[in-house]
Amino acid sequence: MKERTVSFYEVVDVIEGDQKRVAHRDWNGVLARLGRAKFRERIFEGDTTLLGTVHTLQGEDHLLLHKVKAQEEWLSTIDMSTGEWSEMELAATTGYLDSSVVAFLPFGNVIGLMQGSVGAPSHKALERWLNGLNLFATPVAVRPVVSKAEIDQLLMADGAVLVELRLGTHGADALIQKGGALSWGIRALRQEYGDIRINLAVSVPRGRGRERVRARLLDEIRYIADVVPGSADAARAKLSYLAPGGGYTRLVELVEHHITAKRRVAAVNEKGQSVKILSAIQVIMDVSASHEAELRRAVDLRD
Repeated sequence: MKERTVSFYEVVDVIEGDQKRVAHRDWNGVLARLGRAKFRERIFEGDTTLLGTVHTLQGEDHLLLHKVKAQEEWLSTIDMSTGEWSEMELAATTGYLDSSVVAFLPFGNVIGLMQGSVGAPSHKALERWLNGLNLFATPVAVRPVVSKAEIDQLLMADGAVLVELRLGTHGADALIQKGGALSWGIRALRQEYGDIRINLAVSVPRGRGRERVRARLLDEIRYIADVVPGSADAARAKLSYLAPGGGYTRLVELVEHHITAKRRVAAVNEKGQSVKILSAIQVIMDVSASHEAELRRAVDLRD
């Protein structure tokens, strides 16, 4: 199964040049109207031709956004058993599509999008299509949902049970030079292997008697917190708090980043039947459920 990326975006209004959040739209109603619309009413022709179709799964409507390949594109086929190559001739009434799956979540005008290929419609194509069809009274923008950094939560915590850092091949110098155990570990890896991508996770097991370890890990996170935003592609920590009647933990983001997730998506079932769209929708909804709290915070909604 091929691994694909689920990316989350929010649809906002553009008012006098400013992007502003509005109350959650009736996307079920929008999709229902699109489902009843005639073929030509779902097409927007600009630099590229974009077509929307509605796909219903388990009683819920979802959007398939297609980019129609231009007649001038060079398309060909090959028989993988014989190696025979042939040029594909497109009839005047035939179009080939690159497709993306869009699921509208039930809060905050948030969508999950999965592209079927590199050339499939992006969130900017969705923006052009929505505006091109004049679906709303005001223009809209489709922008990435960015997680909120919650560095201030470090001050109120009593310990840390987990920290995760994702570093790219460049830009981590400030973190490496900062000092401390976490910085030392990253520096050792870079010295040994060069400019590598690093995913570092430090976890304190459950159980009593580890309060000192959790407090020490929290101190380490606090120490590097000022340089983490400029050094890490993503960073988060699960913090522990003492409270009357028992403590609790909370997962907080230490770096703002576009909320995405990679998942494997099945193309065919055991009978050889295509299930690409079904699989993509199911994956988007599963990922959105697991990230719901983070997504809600990112668009300023309560958990």
